[in-house]
Amino acid sequence: MLRRQAARESSARTYARALPIVPVRARGLTIEGADGRRYLDCLSGAGALALGHNHPVVLEAVRAVLDSGAPLHALDLATPVKDAFVTELFHTLPPGLADHARVQFCGPAGTDAVEAALTLVRTATGRRGILSFTGAYHGMTAAAHDASGHATDVRVTRLPYPYDYRCPFGTGGETGAELAARWTEYLLDDPRSGVPTPAAMILEPVQGEGGVIPAPDPWLRRMRQITADRSIPLIADEIQTGVGRTGAFWAVEHSGITPDVMVLSKAIGGSLPLAVVVYRDDLDTWEPGAHAGTFRGNQLAMAAGTATLAYVRRHRLADHAAALGTRMLTQLRTLADRFPCIGDVRGRGLMIGLEVVDPEREAAETTHRPVPRAPRPAAPGLAAAIRRECLRRGLIVELGGRHASVVRLLPPLTITDEQASAVLDRLADAVEAVARGTADRPGRPNP
Repeated sequence: MLRRQAARESSARTYARALPIVPVRARGLTIEGADGRRYLDCLSGAGALALGHNHPVVLEAVRAVLDSGAPLHALDLATPVKDAFVTELFHTLPPGLADHARVQFCGPAGTDAVEAALTLVRTATGRRGILSFTGAYHGMTAAAHDASGHATDVRVTRLPYPYDYRCPFGTGGETGAELAARWTEYLLDDPRSGVPTPAAMILEPVQGEGGVIPAPDPWLRRMRQITADRSIPLIADEIQTGVGRTGAFWAVEHSGITPDVMVLSKAIGGSLPLAVVVYRDDLDTWEPGAHAGTFRGNQLAMAAGTATLAYVRRHRLADHAAALGTRMLTQLRTLADRFPCIGDVRGRGLMIGLEVVDPEREAAETTHRPVPRAPRPAAPGLAAAIRRECLRRGLIVELGGRHASVVRLLPPLTITDEQASAVLDRLADAVEAVARGTADRPGRPNP
């Protein structure tokens, strides 16, 4: 199957290259491959599987729709399944938004929600420009790609995102975040900055693909104040951070801000394709059909999403993610103390990243850096080796970051303490093998 895939599928395929496995069964944290090997999945569908694979409440919700005879395709018509989903979704939203919100169902991917959000704010404000941030990832369709940090044909004003380990101002900490905020104010208030008042600012409360970089809460509050004072809608991209992932139901809740627009996908569909934009009702100025999509009425995804949202809320899985994530970060920082190839450990809740660096090369020079260790050069080769060694030990992880040098952990929110220990043991074993140059030796027996 892997040979046929390589021969017939696009060269643009990604995960299949780094993870040469053929999943045939899955439950919770565990995937079983066609070769009989079992893996602990800390990729979770790039964060889409809040409850892990094939959770019973999700399967029950999907079966109920299938058995009911309800239409599986309904365009944007009202259905009981959709009504239940919207009701549950609004129950979870930050109160300042839920009380005055509208929802737009988009195409099935997160990038479709970003496109819809940008169309919305441009229609509502009559302006075109967008403020985005270095390191951002908002999707691969045209406007979403332009707002992402890897865009080459720049049509969006790019602002510095606070990145403590590799601070663009060479300071890190509160000072680095303050300088980033001042630069944003300067660009918006200087009549000759070349940046006219934009249609919106879009940001991720935690940059995921950018390297698992949590935004400082004071900086997020500052961005909210800056945009509110200038009547600039603030779009929060919660596609990967939402539904309890960061230790709050929505990541913006850590800072207490209320965005004008939220773009949501991944976990809200309970493992099935679904994307929505939730926004303040006074922005609802577009005409019928201004943003549409044939598959925006995915009934199975709405049913699975309703079950997932309710389960996460009722079982307080955000609190579980916060507590367990804190313990995992503490243990991983101990690992970083042992191995210089781990330059930084960071994250929020169960969204965790280890930045892999070259321990043999000198750290970047800096004159004002109030941190114990200056950043060493990124080491994407070592990061890829750690990922390979993890896979050999039955652990699925993925890479991200500016140079694909951040090992990312996105386990399901249902992961237990015992399972978390197994994940950390295998990861530590893989890091040690790479750091000590023993990566070619057989790993521990697969469970």
